[in-house]
Amino acid sequence: MTDFQSLGLSEGLLKAIAENGYASPTPIQEKAIPQILQGRDLMGLAQTGTGKTAAFGLPLIDRLLSDNEAAQPKGTRALILAPTRELVNQIAKNLISYLKATPLRVSSVVGGVSINGQIKRLSKGTDILVATPGRLLDLVDRKAVDLGTASYLVLDEADQMLDLGFIHALRRIAGLVRRDRQTLLFSATMPKQIADLARTYLHDPVRVEVAPAGRTADKVTQSVHFMDPKSKTDFLLKQLQSNPDGLSLVFCRTKHGAERLMRKLSQSGIAAGSIHGNKSQNQRDRAIRDLKDGKINVLVATDVAARGIDIPGVSHVFNFELPEVAEAYVHRIGRTARAGADGEAIALCAPEEIGLFRQIEKLIGIDIPVAGGEVPPLSAAASRAKRGGQNRGGNAKQSPKKPAHKRSSKGHNDNAAPKHSRRRRPNNRKNAA
Repeated sequence: MTDFQSLGLSEGLLKAIAENGYASPTPIQEKAIPQILQGRDLMGLAQTGTGKTAAFGLPLIDRLLSDNEAAQPKGTRALILAPTRELVNQIAKNLISYLKATPLRVSSVVGGVSINGQIKRLSKGTDILVATPGRLLDLVDRKAVDLGTASYLVLDEADQMLDLGFIHALRRIAGLVRRDRQTLLFSATMPKQIADLARTYLHDPVRVEVAPAGRTADKVTQSVHFMDPKSKTDFLLKQLQSNPDGLSLVFCRTKHGAERLMRKLSQSGIAAGSIHGNKSQNQRDRAIRDLKDGKINVLVATDVAARGIDIPGVSHVFNFELPEVAEAYVHRIGRTARAGADGEAIALCAPEEIGLFRQIEKLIGIDIPVAGGEVPPLSAAASRAKRGGQNRGGNAKQSPKKPAHKRSSKGHNDNAAPKHSRRRRPNNRKNAA
């Protein structure tokens, strides 16, 4: 078994790793760390929860220490971009735990909080800046930060940043960072836009890949219940009331839907909170903290919580509404069964969502067991689509009564996919940042 010492990290970092309780490197850490220490640009394909932060954070800290430079006023030596406030905060928290015994400073900037305090902190300069693209560009426009001093650029969860419409922001930011930088790109999937981004901004990158897209955690027990959409709330209430001591995440597609469901649960005696793009950063942080502290048992969320949120002890993930992008299902249910624990993922599928459900099954390569309700019969159009796709038995032979409709989110979807028009994207960017 490989250990961290064999990867080439410094003694100081090895001590920090031990204090954090890391016994041995994960596959992405084992593959990425030596390449980053050698100064190579890197393109990493790995799902959330595979240890990516340490995979780029540990060698990045090691290189910054060996460079033995000081951060310039308003400058940063390394820039890390992430799509959501929660992921930015999670990355910054992990990095701080790695460099306690070093002089390096970490700063984070996200939307939803006062920009004046961030301007003041950045005026002194920082070694590592972790940011959402939207707020970072606000600070650039105010001349509060100089990205031209950054020798390292990390793009984390790059596919989600593109889904949220950040492609133009990423291009602008990359153009402001030093050309002779080291660039690291991490993504759960590799759509064409990500490949194009890598070709444009990475120099002769080494590619490392673990946990292929669509692979779900082995210890997550998955099931689906087919039902009328009007029956979903009562069904969810019964599920939550039968497990009063458990911690549950409930995912909705839209901000307004998540808030409405949270209120219904609270009115029924369930200790619930919510997290979505209409919440301020302080409200979002408080909701996550309340779930961790046991003040609430249920957190209703949009996909802002699908990546980068590590809440120990989450026993159940409910897909109250199926995501429009199949990969989001993998990230959602990845919030349970963490650190070797067991977990359960329950999907509630209405007839109009059957097309989304089939896309999820196709992505993950398994038939999700049907725990309740009747699967809608196969239509001729769906049958032709099925024959053209993956040929699987069992439940996979059944399909929707009618093709899934293209759902319009019209500004309600918290983390909209790229199908939206460019004119809508700035609103999504502000919500997510």
